[in-house]
Amino acid sequence: MPRANSPKEPLAPNSVDPSTLARLQERFLEVSSLSPSTRGLAFEGFLNDLFKAYGLSPRMPFRLTGEQIDGSFELEHSTYLLEAKWEASRVGQEELLVFSGKVGGKSQWSRGLFISLSGYTTEGLEAFARGKPTNIICLEGLCLYHVLAGQLDLASVIQRKARRAAETNDAFVPVRDLFSSVT
Repeated sequence: MPRANSPKEPLAPNSVDPSTLARLQERFLEVSSLSPSTRGLAFEGFLNDLFKAYGLSPRMPFRLTGEQIDGSFELEHSTYLLEAKWEASRVGQEELLVFSGKVGGKSQWSRGLFISLSGYTTEGLEAFARGKPTNIICLEGLCLYHVLAGQLDLASVIQRKARRAAETNDAFVPVRDLFSSVT
């Protein structure tokens, strides 16, 4: 439910042409047909292409001493580190804490985007938010569905989620609470 001081904003126009979206939809379906052992890397590559289509200057996955980052991108002069999960189970507090720690171990102005196609556990989100500020925002599969269907602009989704996180400390807010046309 939207908060009283945060009304839903109208739908943002999509900034990617329909033919590019159609290619991305096909690619997403190809990735979804892969076995779980090969799907993870393919999903990271798909996300890189999605971010590129939206002009977000993505970087492919990279390793630092003791950790792997699934990629990064830029939006409005901010760099976001990426964590991407395509697993059967929802993401809980432990995975959120680990990724938040990776982001927190970088520059003070770093932000993180956690994408879990299966979504997040309510308990995990509540526990994650307890007692400390967030440095990450979370997207779920439903967000990607609306983006790939041409109903939402990816950059607008990330911007609105980041703003809501700054205002409320909620790492995850469903897109239906951010866009009036999404139900």
